[in-house]
Amino acid sequence: MEWLWWVGAALLLGLIEITTLDFVFIMFAGGALAAGAVDAAGQPLWVQVVVFAVVATVLLLTLRPPLKRYLSRGGAETLTNAEAHIGRTASVVEEVTQASGLVKLMGEVWTARAAEGSPPLPVGSTVQVVRIDGATAVVAPTSADRSA
Repeated sequence: MEWLWWVGAALLLGLIEITTLDFVFIMFAGGALAAGAVDAAGQPLWVQVVVFAVVATVLLLTLRPPLKRYLSRGGAETLTNAEAHIGRTASVVEEVTQASGLVKLMGEVWTARAAEGSPPLPVGSTVQVVRIDGATAVVAPTSADRSA
């Protein structure tokens, strides 16, 4: 019944790992589970401690480095929410001036205003979102509209 102490230690170490997310305590938890299995098989305490130390060390040296590399590999940052709209094109549904206007962006109608230095944008023109200010899309003419 002493093996339950090892299982309890493994659970506690797992909870600590949740707060640190460094793959150290979870390796110790693996060692504790192995020691609990050895205890359940009837081995003396010194064998359990040796198994705990060996398994935890092996896990730390073999499993932790690839896990850390896998989780820390850098990928392109995914923009979400309003930030994801920057650079997208929209269609003007109500003339856009420096003060007001409406555009259809990704199927939704947004309040909009023209970017500084942009002329008023007529209904039906295609614009590009320069930035998002709160719930207002700041837009400018697309490069195709500027050259025409």
